[in-house]
Amino acid sequence: MARTRVSSPANGYTASSIQVLKGLDAVRRRPAMYIGDTGSRGLHHLFVEVVDNAIDEVLAGRCTRIDVVLRRDGAISVEDNGRGIPVDKHPEVKLPGVEVAMTMLHAGSKFGGGGYRVAGGLHGVGVSVVNALSEWLEVEVRRDGKVWCQIFKRGKKSTDLQEMGKATRTGTVVTFKPDAQVFETLEFNPEIITARLRELAYLNPTAKITFTVEETGEKQEFHYKGGIAAYVEHLNRLRDPLHRVARFAGAREDVEAEVALQYNQGYLESLHSYANNIHTMEGGTHLSGFKTALTRAINAYARKVGLLKEKEPNFSGDDAREGLTAVISVKLLNPQFEGQTKTKLGNTEVEGLVSSIVYEGLTSYLEENPSAARRIVDKAITASRAREAARKASELIKRKSALEGTTLPGTLWDCSEKDPAKCELFLVEGKSAGGAAKQGRDSRYQAVLPLRGVVLNVERARFDKMLNNEEIATLISALGTGIAERATNGNGGDEDADVNGEASSKFDLSRLRYHHIIIMADADVDGAHIRTLLLTFFFRYMRPLVERGHLYIALPPLYGVPSGKEMLYAHSDAQLDDILKRLGKDNGTVLQRYKGLAEMSADQLAETAMEPAKRNVRQVTIEDAERADELFTILMGDKVEPRKDFIITHAKEVTDIDLV
Repeated sequence: MARTRVSSPANGYTASSIQVLKGLDAVRRRPAMYIGDTGSRGLHHLFVEVVDNAIDEVLAGRCTRIDVVLRRDGAISVEDNGRGIPVDKHPEVKLPGVEVAMTMLHAGSKFGGGGYRVAGGLHGVGVSVVNALSEWLEVEVRRDGKVWCQIFKRGKKSTDLQEMGKATRTGTVVTFKPDAQVFETLEFNPEIITARLRELAYLNPTAKITFTVEETGEKQEFHYKGGIAAYVEHLNRLRDPLHRVARFAGAREDVEAEVALQYNQGYLESLHSYANNIHTMEGGTHLSGFKTALTRAINAYARKVGLLKEKEPNFSGDDAREGLTAVISVKLLNPQFEGQTKTKLGNTEVEGLVSSIVYEGLTSYLEENPSAARRIVDKAITASRAREAARKASELIKRKSALEGTTLPGTLWDCSEKDPAKCELFLVEGKSAGGAAKQGRDSRYQAVLPLRGVVLNVERARFDKMLNNEEIATLISALGTGIAERATNGNGGDEDADVNGEASSKFDLSRLRYHHIIIMADADVDGAHIRTLLLTFFFRYMRPLVERGHLYIALPPLYGVPSGKEMLYAHSDAQLDDILKRLGKDNGTVLQRYKGLAEMSADQLAETAMEPAKRNVRQVTIEDAERADELFTILMGDKVEPRKDFIITHAKEVTDIDLV
């Protein structure tokens, strides 16, 4: 018989134990539920929520200008020339509309009340959450010939809505300062803000957006009349395009879709999908419709003109998308997103519309531009041949995989722990350093994989060549996840089936054997080069591993200063000077200079880079994927001039220079 446990006052659990959180108290108590986290990502999410409200006015055709200011005091101001938030009394709650929007969850004009036909902020929690998590927020509204102002502190109103004077124009200004009681960091990154504003300007060519940083006085303006076609040109500016940008657009009932694409001579697939201006990083139905139609159109054209013979297999989705850069933007009345973070679109009706637009548009483009069509098909043919060679190399890796029931690479010193969440893998530069790491590790949960020689630059290598590289193949086998069968940037979460019925990606993060992967290279120029090569590989072919926080970089010291029985470590010349000053010693003091990991004893290596309580490691994160893609292209790509310009521009920012 089932039993129901009855709590008594004696065990302390009564009705009075149940807390009822009112208003925005729930947001302050559990902020991560609404903005993801309380670190840098959550901090910038506040800015995104406010600026997206201004963009919704653009979508409504009521706004042409947005001005963003990062103030000296750490606050951010977002001003638009839209209609202005309503200030009249709400008929049910008897409060001004602006106060309702700022203090009540799920209160907004985007639920079918007639305020917006298309909008990105559809959950009605955006600006009220910003208010709840701000030390203070001030909203200024211009409408109906008057200026109104109201101030809030930590989500609660500090003043009533007040009329401040006459207005000759309309619009809203929201200024807020994030709360130090909530956030781990209060410092906004101008690069992250710039990236989002530039993105919005491409997606909304009718709007002019400015960004000013008061501390430096720098002001940027974003206005791109070419829209997403100009966006594709921007994304491909560091590569060699094969043809002019192709653009297709169409509408059906309550859905509008626009697509721009261009192939380049590289191997990367760079897809960027949006729904109501929200970057759907995990893709969704609009991305699936695009992929399916693209592959079908290229196969149909290749067979029609005889470039694919009757007995030859169709191109796979990977073949058709190699070297492709595309932007897919849809705008719809009732988008179905997965949660408040809006990372994947689920509307089934969108897939058919996008597929139809892309298939018809691309088919016409290929027929009307035969020279460009030939280059596109030739690229798919080359990719198909390389894929077959890569398949053979991939089969070899799978046979070696521990998760396939066989042995691990012979160069790997594995750990005894079987729970991946508790395991660490050190990727160590050089055999000698690998030996020291083996001696200094805790073999219960720490594994060591020495890397011999320079790692392959995957930015310039085709997939089959990469898989035939011994170091890369060994690394893939040790991690156990398999690998994405194409280098990607942009949307990587939408795994579609290609025309041959196979999944387009074989990477499986759930099979990761070590949840902490730590790159440990020498603290010199060669070590920095190896780190960059490995980061390029992980970003291009195992990006979810980086996005989920599994990748780290060990920061070994440059100097060791004896102090009695203790050794003090310095990671820079400035730290060394501080240590010597603190100890009352001069630069003539006997100290150890570590030019490489192999010069450290096993105990020293363990203490400075391996023991969790003492080591100095840094987690690798992706805050701006577009900027990361751009940097890897500049630093590791074929073109010399962008790399030269980058070095000249940032030469004064270098902190570690190896002159020996």
